[in-house]
Amino acid sequence: MTTRQQNELYPIFLKVHQLNVLIVGGGNVALEKLGFLLKSSPNAKVTLLAKEFDTELLSLAKKHQVDIQQGSYHYFFLQNKHLVIGATNNKEVNRTIQQEAKIRNILVNIADTPDLCDFYLGGIVTKGNVKIAISTNGKSPTMAKRLRQLLEEVIPDDINTLAENLNNYRQSL
Repeated sequence: MTTRQQNELYPIFLKVHQLNVLIVGGGNVALEKLGFLLKSSPNAKVTLLAKEFDTELLSLAKKHQVDIQQGSYHYFFLQNKHLVIGATNNKEVNRTIQQEAKIRNILVNIADTPDLCDFYLGGIVTKGNVKIAISTNGKSPTMAKRLRQLLEEVIPDDINTLAENLNNYRQSL
């Protein structure tokens, strides 16, 4: 007899343009995390911290007015932050980020380390005002990506018009 597992995550949509986000890391993983965040929320308030930065990461950060801080991680970078993403290639630094964020009640995501995460960055489908988030509870990012691609194909591009019309009708009631 198999026991049925359940995804215990509670999905929320954060107004990251009103929150302070810290991403620690300057390589490909930080680029991926920043890219997904800015794709969904181009006006997110983000500070990027690393000793060195890939040129593609710097280019993306500068396009979106991301605050770029060059240096080593220190807990004082957590001051006034609401979310932190650890994306360094150093497991000890990532663990330190997680521990120090938890002490300060800051939500934390440590890339590729589900046990050190308060939240996951799932697949997101956006069509105008309609946004759908997808999670596999950290089990299969590839499945989340495939589901995102499928939903992007099947949801019509004009679904935002329907959402706007329904909102207008709702307001008139």
